[in-house]
Amino acid sequence: MKEYVDKIINSIEDMGITISEKQAEQLYRYYEMIVEKNKVMNLTAITEFDDVVVKHFVDSLYISQIIEMENVVNMIDVGTGAGFPGIPIKIVFPNIKVTLLDSLNKRVKFLNEVIEELGLKGIEAVHGRAEDYGRDNKYREKYELCVSRAVANLSSLSEYCIPFVSQKGMFISYKAGDCEDEIESSKKAVKMLGGSIESIEEMELLDTGICRVFVCIRKKQKTSGKYPRKAGVPAKEPL
Repeated sequence: MKEYVDKIINSIEDMGITISEKQAEQLYRYYEMIVEKNKVMNLTAITEFDDVVVKHFVDSLYISQIIEMENVVNMIDVGTGAGFPGIPIKIVFPNIKVTLLDSLNKRVKFLNEVIEELGLKGIEAVHGRAEDYGRDNKYREKYELCVSRAVANLSSLSEYCIPFVSQKGMFISYKAGDCEDEIESSKKAVKMLGGSIESIEEMELLDTGICRVFVCIRKKQKTSGKYPRKAGVPAKEPL
């Protein structure tokens, strides 16, 4: 186990982040739980240890290269799936209060198992659709940071995510390379939802050749009560 824990510590250190042995052990246990659960349900196609460390853990934490995560008070991870990027962020930056949102109850049950097994505090996993939670006053415009690694068109994703962001807060979308057209076509939706694209950060994950693009959207004004539209509409009819 020590070999794996050391590898996690070193990989994260390559980003300029120092973590404790306990945090690395939590990430390794998380990896073990993913692999075990993956035998009975589809959480991820990436299961080799080295690949998980880079393509899930390091990738999730690369957001720290563009914003000061130590200063974030609360965040929501929309369409979190197996818990990326929310759980690695919570483990490495434990002071952030984190909400994990996913529409599949089986995944949320798994996330709750992870939270309990790792002894994480100040984190909740909730089951539901972003269109419904985005209209709930308990969650709407309550987060200074919203993140999403979900595979969805940025126009639709903005309608899911921007309603959760408080004014002056930020929505950061994790995108793959070659997404210029998608970003350009999302600008109308972003503006309608009260946001503005502040920057687009393109980075290589360590020395892997893997490109990650962060689309950073600042919340400039309140989102109209018309949004998000009812469940299913943002995907079928992007703004």
